[in-house]
Amino acid sequence: MKAAVYTTYGPPEVIHLHETETPVPKEKEVQVKVAASTVKFGDSYARHFNDVSPFQFTMPLPLWIPARLSMGWSKPKQPILGSEFSGIITAVGDKVTRFRPGEAVFGYTGQKFGAYAEYLCINADGIIARQPENLTPEEAATLPYGALMALNLLRKADLKAKEKVLIIGASGGIGSAAVQLAKNYFGAEVTGVCSSAGTDYVKSLGADNVIDYTKEDFTKSETSFDVILDIPRKTSFSKGKPILRSGGRYMPVSFKGRHVLQRLLTIPRRKKVITALALEKTDDLLLIQELAEIGKIKPVIARSFPLEQAAEAHRWFDEGGSRGSVVIRVNNGTNNL
Repeated sequence: MKAAVYTTYGPPEVIHLHETETPVPKEKEVQVKVAASTVKFGDSYARHFNDVSPFQFTMPLPLWIPARLSMGWSKPKQPILGSEFSGIITAVGDKVTRFRPGEAVFGYTGQKFGAYAEYLCINADGIIARQPENLTPEEAATLPYGALMALNLLRKADLKAKEKVLIIGASGGIGSAAVQLAKNYFGAEVTGVCSSAGTDYVKSLGADNVIDYTKEDFTKSETSFDVILDIPRKTSFSKGKPILRSGGRYMPVSFKGRHVLQRLLTIPRRKKVITALALEKTDDLLLIQELAEIGKIKPVIARSFPLEQAAEAHRWFDEGGSRGSVVIRVNNGTNNL
């Protein structure tokens, strides 16, 4: 099969097309003919992970060495990127009862990656579900990562109906999903924070209010919030505290050791720091499937590239400024066996 691979860390140019062995499903796995995948932060981050110092690492410092070992110290252990996918099941293992060949599915492989290839295998009980009926394969492939992350984070922030939430980084992959879920699923009042280029986009997602951080200091907002979801860590608890209501929660999506300490110190206080890892579950993807089918979360595609142009897709993503997902079309992005 054809796959877009990288065997050394580096810029987008390290990704190239390569003929590799087609995976065969184990007894509890399904084989998927991939229609589409995406370029997300995790793909770009993994591609140049050798340049990520312990202090640039987005998680607490003690996790840096295990992460380097897991990803590959001198070269990538997994040469095929792509964690989101859509496609058609072409074969199932002997013990699989949940799916059958011919079904259209979408899902998330996490740090196992592997979706920049014509075929992949995934555990049938993993993060995989039937593709929403109202979405194209390309649209379905863009949903899992951002929507699963946003759903988990908003739950762990204990967001309630009619509460006010400030979402910093509202135009990104997680942020755009968080805006839609906070508004349409949790029933909150949403204020998104983004740059000038993203304001119209965030409004189109359903945000009640949008703050352009290049023109306005959102930490001096006259509105107070129940939850501050800080996706790119553009602020801090000390700066956000004045605009938190009593009982308010500040939640950095990626967090360091100091945030864990702040969480412990603020447990008895009225304004708290929340730190939590988003752990993906199959049931959550099934919920995302349902929400997509009733229009409560909608994918937005900025641009799509064929598999042969995976390096160009990464370059375009790295340059930033995209409003919506960057899609990689595999097997022509169709749901044909």
